[in-house]
Amino acid sequence: MTMVRVKLSPSDAANILKAYVIRSGLSNEKTGSHYSRSSDGREAIMMVFEKYYIRNSSRASLSVMIDDLQGFTSVYAIGSGGGQNVLFKFDWGASDNFERLVEKALEDYR
Repeated sequence: MTMVRVKLSPSDAANILKAYVIRSGLSNEKTGSHYSRSSDGREAIMMVFEKYYIRNSSRASLSVMIDDLQGFTSVYAIGSGGGQNVLFKFDWGASDNFERLVEKALEDYR
């Protein structure tokens, strides 16, 4: 899991991250999201991305949670998948590479 604190609102961080992840690979796509806002204005955003890897005919997912519930914006990312089958879950680093996109996308806003 990757955790990054940024000097952005959760909505701004989500928009920057979405654009960066989609741009960074032809097969990258956002497959879902959920947005919540509390009565005091705090936000929580969940996004899920997916990437298809031709080299091993598999898919990897990236789950991202962005919130400002603690008074600052935190971005949590978990990459998973990328393995070839049920028995061998070794993914050749696909989930780690997908996770690192979050750090790269937001490095200027830390």
